[in-house]
This record gives sequence, structure tokens and C-alpha cells, in this order.
Amino acid sequence: MNSDLAQLDSIDWAILRVVQDDASLPVHEVGERVGLSSNACWRRIKRLEDSGIIARRVALLNAAKLGLATTVFVSIRTQRHDPAWLEAFSKGVAGIEEISECHRMAGDVDYLLKIVVRDIAHYDRIYRKLIAAVPDIADVSSSFSMEQMKATTALPRPV
Repeated sequence: MNSDLAQLDSIDWAILRVVQDDASLPVHEVGERVGLSSNACWRRIKRLEDSGIIARRVALLNAAKLGLATTVFVSIRTQRHDPAWLEAFSKGVAGIEEISECHRMAGDVDYLLKIVVRDIAHYDRIYRKLIAAVPDIADVSSSFSMEQMKATTALPRPV
């Protein structure tokens, strides 16, 4: 078991649930929700941040309201797996802001990208940028999301 995980008690988990739901809450309100004073809650949150369990606090934006209503999942296969190719791929992906996630996969697909764009034409421009930036992609397969049925950034408590 991860040593950070072993040090979390039920109050830490309660704090994590609250801040995952709304990280903008003032410390005193988080403390009220979990049964702690502001000072005790602040110390726990600080410890969770210092340990890296709370990696950062961000604002979640509504993609559709920003005109980014199309989500594309892109499966990539390559014949190259050497460090030079991986570096070129990593730099290429990092340089395209519409790519919101990139995962190295086990199985039939080597990499899976999540791309958020306005429409198919916008995706086509991103596709062209990707294949120009990254050499030796053997296969690119795109799947367009028809409906987002669940989306959360909250992580569950491991059992």
C-alpha cells in the first residue's frame, strides 16, 4: 500500500470529497462540512497539498458554452517505440492545446488521445497538425463522442 494512502484517515477522505466537489470553498466551510476547526482543516489541506495528494486546484470550464462541443477519442498505433520517437510524439502532443488527455496504452492501441474541438473541420486541422508533428504513425483511428453520459474529475476512495 502507498505510504501516503496509509496515512489518510476518514477526515482526510471527507476533506478530499469536499474539495473535489468544490475547491473554491473557504477553509472554514470545508472545516464545517467535515467537523473541524478552520485551523485544523487548513493544516490537513496543507499536508495533503505538500504530499502531492492534492496536486492542484483548477476551474472546470463548460466546453460547450465555449464553442468546443465536439469530443474526439483518437487511437494511435505506431511501429516505433524507441526513445527518439517517444520524445517527438510527446513534444507533438504537448504542442497541441486541443489534446486534453494522452494515455500510453497496453493492448492493441499504443496511445489514446482525448481531443476537444468545435467541429469536425476543427478536428481535421488538429489531425493534420498531429501527423505533421509526429513521424511514423502507423494508424490513426478517430471516434466522435455522440453524448457525454458521465464526466467527473473526482477520484473514488480505493477499497
